[in-house]
Amino acid sequence: MSSGTQGVMFLLAIMVSWAIDIFAHNSEVHVKLENRLKSKVYLSPKITQFPGSVSNKTYYDIKFPKGHIAVKSFNAEVVDEAGDPVSLQETYVHHWFAVRYYQNKVSKDIIIAGNSGLICNLYNVTVDKDGRPLRPNYVGGLYCCYDGTQCKVKNGVRNVSRNVYLKYTVKWVDWSDSIVPVKVFIFDVTDTWQHTGIHKCLFEYDVKKSTTGVATNNYTSSRRSSVSFPTAGDVVYGFAQQYIGGTGASLYGEDGRVICSSKPIYGKGNDVGDEAGYIVGMSTCYPKPGSVKIAKGETVTLESNYSSKKMHTGVLGLFYLLVAESS
Repeated sequence: MSSGTQGVMFLLAIMVSWAIDIFAHNSEVHVKLENRLKSKVYLSPKITQFPGSVSNKTYYDIKFPKGHIAVKSFNAEVVDEAGDPVSLQETYVHHWFAVRYYQNKVSKDIIIAGNSGLICNLYNVTVDKDGRPLRPNYVGGLYCCYDGTQCKVKNGVRNVSRNVYLKYTVKWVDWSDSIVPVKVFIFDVTDTWQHTGIHKCLFEYDVKKSTTGVATNNYTSSRRSSVSFPTAGDVVYGFAQQYIGGTGASLYGEDGRVICSSKPIYGKGNDVGDEAGYIVGMSTCYPKPGSVKIAKGETVTLESNYSSKKMHTGVLGLFYLLVAESS
């Protein structure tokens, strides 16, 4: 007999919302089927915001396809009550992710299934979400950006509420023996393993303004970390995650070869999905099956690069890698 239940949970952080008109919406759309590929669209619970407000929500047992399936894609965006995408210039999506979890039937403890820079300064925030004092000179980052905190807004901005939703689309196929499963690995450039032998991810770091950039004509700030890869396999897919100011990240093998490089795509206009100055996407690696391999125990190194023309606080340097294990 199973000792617990399992499900999928969402963690979502969004900030700085403005007022709009309100329309009706549906919580999900019927399943679409095309060449064995099924797809379905869902909406998160309603999130009410005000100008400058921060929402950091966790939703358990979210709506998700049931059964033994293989997920082909999982895309999400913030929409208004009319179902229209919301611009990053109006509501900045800091991050979202969905994870599998287990819940003990007796203790009710939540156990997360393991994985095989902010753009504004929060004001009047002196403690983290657990009430612990922030370190001196902490300008901005994850620790002061928790649910219910507030960004400073311009004088005269009307305090009008707005409702938004996370709209997510899942595409999948029913499981079969012909499907090759992958493991997901997340690398963090702040991981301390290479210095301590213990994995401790700090998640965020600051990029200081360069004092030598003018003289050297070099405004690149680089940070590196190395880890031992736990299994052998073929790289199927990879991409990095960076915040504004990021210029790209690369994952290197022990012999110095490039396993995958990923660069940010900056918007150039005002349309949704092309917001000027914002990172609207990252380039990806999708190598030919079997062409990029990693050996078990191989030391891999992540390098994350940011522009140091000005200071950036609370930035991330993550790399996501999907690997099919060698038989």
